[in-house]
Amino acid sequence: MPVLRNKASFSINAEQYELIKQRMLNWSKQFSILLFLDSNGNRDKYSRYDCLMGAGMHNAKTISSLEDLHQFHTTNKDWLLGHINYDYKNNLEPKLSSCHEAVVGFPDFFFFQPLVVCYIPAGTNELIIETLFAGPQQVYNEIINSPAEITDDIPEVSFTRRTDKEVYLDTVDKLRQHIKEGDCYEINYCTEGYAEDVEIEPVAVFGALNKLSRAPFAAYYRNNHRYMVCASPERYIRKGGDTILSQPIKGTARRGQDEAADAAIKSELFNSIKDRAENVMITDLVRNDLARSCETGSIQVDELFGMYTFPQVHQMISTISGRLGQGRPFTDVLRYSFPMGSMTGAPKIKVMELIDHYEDTRRELFSGTVGYITPGAEFDFNVIIRSLFYNADTRRLSYQSGGAITYDSIPESEWEEMRLKAWALERIFTKE
Repeated sequence: MPVLRNKASFSINAEQYELIKQRMLNWSKQFSILLFLDSNGNRDKYSRYDCLMGAGMHNAKTISSLEDLHQFHTTNKDWLLGHINYDYKNNLEPKLSSCHEAVVGFPDFFFFQPLVVCYIPAGTNELIIETLFAGPQQVYNEIINSPAEITDDIPEVSFTRRTDKEVYLDTVDKLRQHIKEGDCYEINYCTEGYAEDVEIEPVAVFGALNKLSRAPFAAYYRNNHRYMVCASPERYIRKGGDTILSQPIKGTARRGQDEAADAAIKSELFNSIKDRAENVMITDLVRNDLARSCETGSIQVDELFGMYTFPQVHQMISTISGRLGQGRPFTDVLRYSFPMGSMTGAPKIKVMELIDHYEDTRRELFSGTVGYITPGAEFDFNVIIRSLFYNADTRRLSYQSGGAITYDSIPESEWEEMRLKAWALERIFTKE
């Protein structure tokens, strides 16, 4: 039987807009399971919410697989929020494995039915609260009486690179050799930075990261003693009605010092043969992935080589869509497209084997996804990049960064791109 929630809408004015989000985060600290998603005002024609939060776990039942997810949603038709680790690939393709130890500890697959859902629909001045345990007015009162300030007390942290520069450059050359020999066309190669014996306030770290990188798919996620703070610019996959849409990113360039430099860098990225080749390959891979769950003939490329600018970087983004096959469960979209092609390469199975062989760290939640599913089975999921991961029990803080390797890749340039992405995360722990 569908779940019925208590629901109410509350007006917020422009001055309250950012403050209400900070109050929501401070209020949410009481919960050991929560997910906060923030578009940071980066609205596109596919945006549903300016921000959305699910807090508390109503049902103790563990939703730990796509089969569980579909069955639970079919029965309850309620909100579900959660994550899929990159390593869930091993459940989707039996020949795959992950040889490295998991150190952050997020479950491979985890969705929860939240006690409270709060969201601001895109382009509105309304906060909507849906609850299962209390009146929405009570929740609203608790939120607006929560502190509006997020502490900026961030410790100074020095990160250790798992893979040194010499090894990184040598690995890029080895991957180029695999491409030359025809094993693959493109492969995403990443490396880890980490710090041990670190004590942080995760909400404060999210606030600092979100201030520097106001990304459209930002997320703050707590799963008991495990935390993720995320400044992702990338949408993995979205369902609206029967329309399925994916927006892979391939092509990254730094921001310039001024408008003229910015324009020149953006033009260089748009005209880069290497980046356009990467983007086309990933676009084709996504088309093939969507074709496995969508109606024949419905797949189309809505935008190729779209140029988008963010606080730290310019990105080349393409948009691919299709229509879900009649009678297919919505989970088939995830089953046949995960992990996202922008974080693997092509052909997908072979490059995932190479990734596990050449990378020094298990990816876990990095290259995975967080997102929401509505009672009507619509959803939106991000790509977990530009993110920090923290285990409060072990006091270990880490991130991963990298990029797509093609035969035309210049190892030194790949190193510089990886470090550019890493610096966007490290800088919030550097005293200036």
